[in-house]
Amino acid sequence: SKILYANPRVDGYPLMSSPLPQTIIIAAYIYFVTNLGPKFMENRKPFDLRQIMLFYNFGVVALSIYMTYEFLMSGWATGYSFRCDLVDYSWSPMALRMVRVCWMYYFSKFIELLDTVFFILRKKNEQVTFLHVFHHTIMPWTWWFGVKFAPGGLGTFHGMVNCIVHVIMYMYYGLCTLGPAYHKYLWWKKYMTTIQLVQFIIVTVHIGQIYTMDNCPYQYPVFMFIIWLYGVLFLILFLHFWYVAYTKGQRLPKHMKNGIDKNKSE
Repeated sequence: SKILYANPRVDGYPLMSSPLPQTIIIAAYIYFVTNLGPKFMENRKPFDLRQIMLFYNFGVVALSIYMTYEFLMSGWATGYSFRCDLVDYSWSPMALRMVRVCWMYYFSKFIELLDTVFFILRKKNEQVTFLHVFHHTIMPWTWWFGVKFAPGGLGTFHGMVNCIVHVIMYMYYGLCTLGPAYHKYLWWKKYMTTIQLVQFIIVTVHIGQIYTMDNCPYQYPVFMFIIWLYGVLFLILFLHFWYVAYTKGQRLPKHMKNGIDKNKSE
C-alpha cells in the first residue's frame, strides 16, 4: 500500500510519470558536455554569457533560499527530530507541502545542468571534471525515485543542506560574474570547498545514525543506504579535489596567479 500511497500525490507533476524522460534529458546532457558541445565550440570564440549567467546565478540563489524555507516549514523546523523521521504519506497540507518542495528540489537539479552548458559555451572545458558531471547527473536521476516513493522524512535532510550550500555557492558565482570590481569580496573562495566538505560530513553523519538507531521504521531503507553512499563518495571525491587544488597549490583563485587579474576576460 505504501507504493500506491506514494504515487498519486505526484501525479500531474512534470517528469514524474516515468523515469524515461529524465533519463533521455540526462543522456543528452552527458553527450552535449562531453562530445557535441566541445566539438561545436572548437573553432568558435567563447560566448560572452555574463548577463545570462548573472540572472541565472542569482535566480538559483533565490530559488535555493525559497526551497530551504519550504523544507524547514514542511518538517525540518516544524517537528522533525533529525533522527528517525518518517515519510508522511497523508494528504495533509504539511505532507503535500513537503511533496511539492521535494519535486521543486528535484526539478532544480535540471536547471543546474546549465552550469556545465555555460562552461562549454565559454570554453572553460577544464572545469568539466568527472566529479562535476557525475554530481550533476546522479543527483537528479536518483531523486526521481525519492520524490516518487519517499518525499519527506530523513531522506530529505541532505536536500535541505544542499539548498543552504547552494545559496552560498551561487552567490559566489554571481559575484564572480559581476567582474573584477567585486573580486575583493571573494576572499572566502577557499572556504567554499570547506563548506561543501562540511555538507558531506553533516549528511553522512545524519544518515549514518541509521546504523545506531534501533529498528527505525523508515519506509525505504534503500534510500538511506544510497544517501550514505553518496555522502561518503562525494566526501572522498571532494577531499581529492581539495588535495589537488589547495595542498598541492594547483588551483589558486585565478585572479591571484602571478598577481595579474586574469578574471577580466571572464
